[in-house]
Amino acid sequence: MSRSFVYHNDNFIIASVLVGSLKTVMSTSIQENGKIDVVLFDFGGVIAEEGWREALKVIAEANGLDEKKFLQDAIDINYATGYLMGKAPESRFWSALREKTGIKEDDATLTNEIFSRFLIRDWMIDLVKELKAQKITVGILSDHTDMLDKLNQRYDFFKWFDHVFNSFHLGKGKRDESLFDDVARTLRRSPDRILFIDDDPGHVDRARKKGWKTIRYVDRDSFLKEMGMILGCGF
Repeated sequence: MSRSFVYHNDNFIIASVLVGSLKTVMSTSIQENGKIDVVLFDFGGVIAEEGWREALKVIAEANGLDEKKFLQDAIDINYATGYLMGKAPESRFWSALREKTGIKEDDATLTNEIFSRFLIRDWMIDLVKELKAQKITVGILSDHTDMLDKLNQRYDFFKWFDHVFNSFHLGKGKRDESLFDDVARTLRRSPDRILFIDDDPGHVDRARKKGWKTIRYVDRDSFLKEMGMILGCGF
């Protein structure tokens, strides 16, 4: 299968028994039931540790700010400035957040706090590889900035995916329900044949309203159990 990247205007190791069961069930149940042929993963909090939220907690604490409020301010400003959708530079985001909250650190320090905490989950990449080996289309669907591209330059993980949908390049984020229609059209798949994994309940709800199959990622064990149920097989 050729790879295409779609850009429009604990280091865990999966256990050998899991890999073995994956190969068995993927080659039987999934291909036979024909219900899911695309699996899309959020990046932070699913493919990788949630570097964004964890870094913002550290920044809030260092500046004596309420963590919950600071996180919400950062999310809202990321949207409001247009940085998340590629309509403004990173510097504008940090400037607006600094003006709103009074944080003191310079842009480079703040960026590094986030960048350094996005650690790829090796066991999740193993799962992606096995899905792809069984002719399942796999992709990333992330509300992210140009930092996702920079993370790929360091970790070289885009190569394992058929599609990368990043809000920074799409010009639209997952708060906009129409994004899920756009992605389904690009994939040329009906919504009920797409499985989407995200740790944000709002994103999961919006995808589900559009007819997608969804999993809200909470932890590894519950994720694998729910994925097995949706794909009609056991892990």
